[in-house]
Amino acid sequence: MRLFARIGAAALIAILPACPAQTANHKSKPEPKPEATAPELFEYVRSALLLLTPDDGINDNVEVTYNWEKNVMTIAQPSGHCDLFLNALNTNDMAWDIFDPSDTQQMRDKLLRLTLVSVSETKARICYDKMNQVDESAPTNRIRLLFSLSKADQWLGFQAKMAKAIKRLIVLQGGVPPKELFQPSH
Repeated sequence: MRLFARIGAAALIAILPACPAQTANHKSKPEPKPEATAPELFEYVRSALLLLTPDDGINDNVEVTYNWEKNVMTIAQPSGHCDLFLNALNTNDMAWDIFDPSDTQQMRDKLLRLTLVSVSETKARICYDKMNQVDESAPTNRIRLLFSLSKADQWLGFQAKMAKAIKRLIVLQGGVPPKELFQPSH
């Protein structure tokens, strides 16, 4: 009998520590991260425009500001500034390209350019020269954000992150939200 008691006690001692390990932990799920606010998204976009500025004396992003009362983002460059109307933009019309601003006089570093188009019959921007006169040669139906290609290449996933941030900022400021325009073919 004592042998059975010892075997039983040994079995209980061996089994008991395993029991708590088998009970499920009922930890609460972590709360989802709150969505970024418009000012936070603007600061991300502003920082990228200033940190990744071309530094070529022509396409430099000298300063970037936002007038929250008028929903106008202003980008100052050496030749003047442009007021961008984010609430007039369509997030479904966005394109990245590489632009070479070199001319016959001077070689310049290539630029990474993000172009967004306005909703039909609305102005996306108004540009001004150094004398604060409207630049009639600048198309008003699109905006272009310029980044140094060599600097942008150093930011892992830069294009995807910037596209997401600018789309979200546009939507928060009243622009057209992203929409699946075409159904995938089967």
